[in-house]
Amino acid sequence: MGTDELYPPARLAAAQRATAAAGLDALLLSPGSDLRYLTGYDAHAGERLTLLVLPAEGEPTLVVPTLERPAAEASPAQATGVRIVDHADGTDPYPLVTAALGGPVAAVGLADRMWAEQVLALRAALPGASQRLASEVLRELRIRKSPAEVAALAEAGAAIDAVHERMGEWLRPGRTESEVAADIAAAIRAAGHVAVDFVIVAAGPNGASPHHGTSDRPIGAGEPVVVDIGGTMPSGYRSDCTRTYVAGRPAPAEFTEYYAVLHAAQRAAVAAVRPGVSAEAVDAAARDLIADAGHGDAFLHRTGHGIGLDGHEEPYVVTGNGRALEPGMAFSIEPGIYLAGRHGARIEDIVVCTTDGVRRLNTTPTELTAL
Repeated sequence: MGTDELYPPARLAAAQRATAAAGLDALLLSPGSDLRYLTGYDAHAGERLTLLVLPAEGEPTLVVPTLERPAAEASPAQATGVRIVDHADGTDPYPLVTAALGGPVAAVGLADRMWAEQVLALRAALPGASQRLASEVLRELRIRKSPAEVAALAEAGAAIDAVHERMGEWLRPGRTESEVAADIAAAIRAAGHVAVDFVIVAAGPNGASPHHGTSDRPIGAGEPVVVDIGGTMPSGYRSDCTRTYVAGRPAPAEFTEYYAVLHAAQRAAVAAVRPGVSAEAVDAAARDLIADAGHGDAFLHRTGHGIGLDGHEEPYVVTGNGRALEPGMAFSIEPGIYLAGRHGARIEDIVVCTTDGVRRLNTTPTELTAL
């Protein structure tokens, strides 16, 4: 796919219309996924100001440090119609921001994760402007993926699936979680990712902590091992997939019994995805099965999160989110059961809501895998 498909110039105009409709005079976006979504520029976040100034009407301007101007010009940003201006070290960049706005502003939307020092500097540079979150505008633009974005997520899904398919090369009793994780990280890059976002290898009792990470603890024979891995592709789009393994000898009977429940719950949640169904109904499809089997208190988190240029974004598949699913929404389905001090399990696929149902972007088997 070309960058013009993944980062089309029309996005800027759509964002400007949405900015005006939200009662904002401009969006001010520092390095991060929102800036990349609109321009294709994967900007470096640092103490030097990089800022996309997107007025509700008028020319968009990308303010960059002089030493990073070549990178900005080499990115897809220029093809989107953004004007690039730069500031040298030792100069104040904020007059460039006010000039790019073209006049007084009453309200601006700031990137949600902008550094506090930049938020305060913009407050000083624009003393008459109220500050709101840019996500008020951009959330609705980003929540439905275009065909090109779905293709990028599918490419990411296939790349991380290729890593899971090689797990038998690394995961075996006696090796530490950290040793296995190092091999996995190298494989994530070899599979086409430009960055390793996370590697969780959680064996035995560590598997009962959903965000364990890794440790120097050796993996025991017959211990369940939760492996949750993800990375960023050259496109900027992310992968995220979890499988649970057992190596050396069969897992305990208690574990295989609740894994069967988890497997059925994950399949039920995937099958529940279709346009018009609420996000919380998908959560309930998994949660109710797990609760009915007596493990409701051991399901410690939501069923899923959106994914795209961020690893976690809208929509969130969680109790209380009555938002109806729409074609193009991409998110994880990842129920888990965690028994403190003993073991745990999670199964995660990235899926996309289609016009008539659901498409799984991770296609490796979800049954308990014995290595």
